[in-house]
Amino acid sequence: MNYTIFNDLIEVTVSDVGAELMSIKSRKDGTEYLWQGDPAFWAGRAYNLFPICGRLTEGKYTFRGETYEMNLHGFVRKSTLDATVLARDKIDFGLRSDERTLKMYPFDFEYHICYSLVGSTVKMEISVVNHTESTMPFALGGHPGFNVPLGGGKFEDWYLEFCPECAPVQVVFSDACLTTDERAEFPLEDGRRLRLRHDLFDRDAIVLCGASHRVSLKSDSDPHSVTVEVPDAMKYLGIWHAPKKEAPYVCIEPWTSLPAYDGVVDDLASKRDMFELSPLASYELIWTITVE
Repeated sequence: MNYTIFNDLIEVTVSDVGAELMSIKSRKDGTEYLWQGDPAFWAGRAYNLFPICGRLTEGKYTFRGETYEMNLHGFVRKSTLDATVLARDKIDFGLRSDERTLKMYPFDFEYHICYSLVGSTVKMEISVVNHTESTMPFALGGHPGFNVPLGGGKFEDWYLEFCPECAPVQVVFSDACLTTDERAEFPLEDGRRLRLRHDLFDRDAIVLCGASHRVSLKSDSDPHSVTVEVPDAMKYLGIWHAPKKEAPYVCIEPWTSLPAYDGVVDDLASKRDMFELSPLASYELIWTITVE
């Protein structure tokens, strides 16, 4: 089921499946900012990632001697969450562990993502509660796609602007889209700008570390824009569209963790970059999407 929240500036629709954004639309001129899931390119729109980011080697991991299987980006994106409408401009989606999740992830958890609108900003407050009496490893991430072009022009007229300027490093992936130990310089124009072109994604996603926590999708010939702003905890940034296609969108993906290392089946207790939530504790993270 889809739910819509709104204020004077924007209207946002969210599905209870995955608590996935379905639409971010201007109430002034009707501009649709969010990618609309054309399956010819990518049927998704804005996945929420939990309890992993990216792929697992062989689609599995181990924990305390047991082997578990889990899909790309975890199971929240395919789960139906409980929706609670809090106001015309605010809605919460929650998921509690059950028999289905325990087969993939052996923890008693509670996951919430609350969407609220502040002017032209979509604020996402994510909270995770560990109801297990042992430490719970997990990761969080977002995977929103945005239409390119937004208003006018062609794909190549648009660029990503990083603020403040930065010198990011690319995490080099294997052909299987798994992490390697290789890192490469990823220079930006004037330390700020990455011009979009389709062949950037011929080898799938670009994943950066050391990037600015504020990234905007812009064009010099169009006033529309999208800005994604994230906290320090989301230290990896994925940039993606369907490989080897002239796909009319780009995903700006903040992650707290990376896919498994190529050839390594992770032990969840020692998987790199995972948060470790103490028994009966909670964790909160906020990130935002602003449209103009």
